[in-house]
Amino acid sequence: MALKGADILKKLPKTNCKECGFPTCFAFAMKIATGGAKPQDCPHMSAQSRAELEAELSPPIKLVTVGSGANALVIGEEEVMFRHEKTFFHEPGIAILLSDREAEGEIDQKLKKIVGFDFERIGVKLKVNLLALSHDSDEGGRYLALVRKVLETTDMALVLICRDTELLFSAAALCAGRKPLVYPISGQNLEAAVPRLKELDVVAGVCGKGLDEVANTASALREAGIEEMVLDSSPGNMEEAVRDNTLIRRSALKKGFRPLGYPTIAFPCFLYKDRLQEVLAAAACITKYAGIVVLSEPDEHLLLPLLVYRFNIYSDPRRPMTVEEKIYEIGGPGEDAPLLITTNYALDFFIVSGAIEEAGLPAYLCIKNTEGLGVLASWTSGKFNGEAIAEFFGKYGVEKTVKHRKLIIPGAARKLKEELEEDLPGWQIILGPHEASDIPKFLAEEWKQ
Repeated sequence: MALKGADILKKLPKTNCKECGFPTCFAFAMKIATGGAKPQDCPHMSAQSRAELEAELSPPIKLVTVGSGANALVIGEEEVMFRHEKTFFHEPGIAILLSDREAEGEIDQKLKKIVGFDFERIGVKLKVNLLALSHDSDEGGRYLALVRKVLETTDMALVLICRDTELLFSAAALCAGRKPLVYPISGQNLEAAVPRLKELDVVAGVCGKGLDEVANTASALREAGIEEMVLDSSPGNMEEAVRDNTLIRRSALKKGFRPLGYPTIAFPCFLYKDRLQEVLAAAACITKYAGIVVLSEPDEHLLLPLLVYRFNIYSDPRRPMTVEEKIYEIGGPGEDAPLLITTNYALDFFIVSGAIEEAGLPAYLCIKNTEGLGVLASWTSGKFNGEAIAEFFGKYGVEKTVKHRKLIIPGAARKLKEELEEDLPGWQIILGPHEASDIPKFLAEEWKQ
């Protein structure tokens, strides 16, 4: 819970010395409360008070980074229980399980699928974030070989799953530079794990049977100086996973209970053998409120809807979904290709571009920035009128893109046609169909004629 200015003032020396840049200690306290100043800006606060204040001001859910470089996964530091209250900030990572009990060919095939899976939605690449490497065989050497193979194949973030603590940290030492998540860390192996966690600077995957065990282990790690961890309460099914994740989130945000103030990890891959049940459990855990979700297979038919669902949940509800303003080339068009225009509202873009692809006729699609407003709303607000579109034509050199002078506009924008005939002299303005689903027929019949 956010500290109030009056609470912060209790930690300050109350000398009103102005050395912090504010006229009074109370003004300084209010600025800290809103994030405009930091405790260290006060030169006269005691070290103990500063440490206590910084601890109280730290986010209720710790920010945790798994992996390194461009493929690092950042999770945690969420502020609300429900997305509509503000937004969710750090989307959960999707991990695919690789077992050292699988045949080498099967592992190679999985890795090829995972590394090659790449889907773009509204300019954002949707992909698998982590590989979860599980020790299920009786051979430690086999597990280490799996770790080495993955390190040579990809630079993705890693989750190391191994019940043998010594073997777990031997594997972690191989990829310590990748900052893997090591799992499980529990009350049973805590004493042996703490020095290795500190030495290798990796993320602890805390495991316990229920919230009490998880909180106890997390508290012990906090006292030992371990900063980054991810929690698993070992639920037995989807219902228990949703319940525990919700209680963990609520305990951190509403009660300020620090031992549970960390992201969680969910293992639908271990809960269900049926793939559909597994992906449904994964979707539930993404909604409530897992930081990492581990799946058993890189099946694109199940992965893609899950990734799109995650994308939608973690988009900011305060801002409309938009695409970049530019001229999009669909199907490799030439200078005789049709030229269409619409707004940068994401739904407009995807419906129209999809219809053009369905038509099988290469075309140019001009996307005008309307700040996410649709056709009619952006026309009435002046963001998609004749003057704005003429300015777009000049900015992007549309006249040099095609040799004809024909522009197809949305059928709902009949009044826009009259404006464009004035603002784009020499251009023939063609009123397209009212429904995007009619674009393929329209292009096949009207444009070819």
